[in-house]
Amino acid sequence: MSYKLHPPTPFWYVRGTELGIPINRSTKTGDRKLAARLLAQWRAEAQRDAVSSPPKTVETFASAALSYMRADRSKRFLAPLLRHFGEMPLTEIGQAEIDAAAVALYPRAGAATRNRQVYSPISAILRHAGVATPLRRPKGAHDGRRTEWLRPEEAFRLLEAAGAVHERFGALLTFLLYGGVRLSEALRLEWKDVDFERAVALVRQTKNGSPLTVHLPPEVIAALANLSRDKARIFSLTKSGRLYHLLAEAERRSGISLPPRTAFHVLRHSHAQWRRLYAGADTSALVETGLWKSRTAAARYGHLDVTEEARKSDQLPTPTRAKSVQS
Repeated sequence: MSYKLHPPTPFWYVRGTELGIPINRSTKTGDRKLAARLLAQWRAEAQRDAVSSPPKTVETFASAALSYMRADRSKRFLAPLLRHFGEMPLTEIGQAEIDAAAVALYPRAGAATRNRQVYSPISAILRHAGVATPLRRPKGAHDGRRTEWLRPEEAFRLLEAAGAVHERFGALLTFLLYGGVRLSEALRLEWKDVDFERAVALVRQTKNGSPLTVHLPPEVIAALANLSRDKARIFSLTKSGRLYHLLAEAERRSGISLPPRTAFHVLRHSHAQWRRLYAGADTSALVETGLWKSRTAAARYGHLDVTEEARKSDQLPTPTRAKSVQS
């Protein structure tokens, strides 16, 4: 199909193939006349290029997304993005194009949803492809960050129920709670990455891009030791509907209600808060674990418990205390 104009969202796009040279490119204008002139110009360029040299291989969003998924990265939210960007060259995807995609794909969504379902996955794909494109996130994207966590009695009931539902699933939740890693990082863990004598596990691929050595408390060692080793991956589970069904069943059996929209991530939040409450960790200590890359990321847990300084409000004057001070 030769190059053709496609309606603006908000810019006109040129898509198609001219003499074997594909294009999926924004005109960066909402003016149809100007877009038509660019269409004619790009057709002429394609014809000249076809005569002078064979078409060059161009990294497109589709090819970059495919490489990203083949690297066992999350496929969540990618389908709408693939339909929107398709074979558009990565060099043509910038701030304006991503802003336009967020509005076109999720016209009624808030900033947090657009950030989670457009900006974050696109940023991850671009980084995977080696493209440095700093993105401005939509205003208010982080206002709704949820930091709910489970009290020990709630977490223990959930782990017990999860083990009853599926042994490997129970071990997975135990590792998430005491390891503090993300779900995708845990699911990739292989037996060769675990050193039982040293009580450590090597997470080879993290969201931050760097490998991470995680300490394994006795509870995790015991949970892993009880599993068979007939497959390379320890938990033999994938991020799928079945996995979330197992979580829902464990939640039902445990009798607790997980905070809304947190799913497995509530265990990472719980790990951080337990470190603060029971291991005396402050923001710097959380960063030193390697589980959080920056103080900004770790500082979100600082307000979840009443601090010693906050408890000094007990010393403020009351009618009884004021009389004793005056006397």
